[in-house]
Amino acid sequence: GLGFNIVGGTDQQYIANDSSIYVSRIKKDGAAYLDGRLQEGDKIVAINGKDLKDLRHKDAVELFRSAGHYVSLKIQRRLQPQNGPVGHRGDGDGESGGLPLAAILVPGLALAATAVWILLRYRQRM
Repeated sequence: GLGFNIVGGTDQQYIANDSSIYVSRIKKDGAAYLDGRLQEGDKIVAINGKDLKDLRHKDAVELFRSAGHYVSLKIQRRLQPQNGPVGHRGDGDGESGGLPLAAILVPGLALAATAVWILLRYRQRM
């Protein structure tokens, strides 16, 4: 085999309102694993030039089984956000990276309140 499992199809949608075929699992030491380019979650758009759009799951499986020894896959990879939500990086909203304002203000206010309390206690004893 090709060393991976697929999900999806018109009769078994993996994602709501999407009948595409997706890689669900890559088998360790299988052909896809050893090649290293395919990833779990990739959408497979075509195999050996044959479009996988609007296929039932079992028909897609049959295409993979009869693909032969040399297989060409056209895939679409979902972009994964890196280090948090994408909307907070360079989107022009005026926010800069770094610590949130509360991470600075809360400890600062606590420190100031403690200093005032110590000062008041010290003045009462004088």
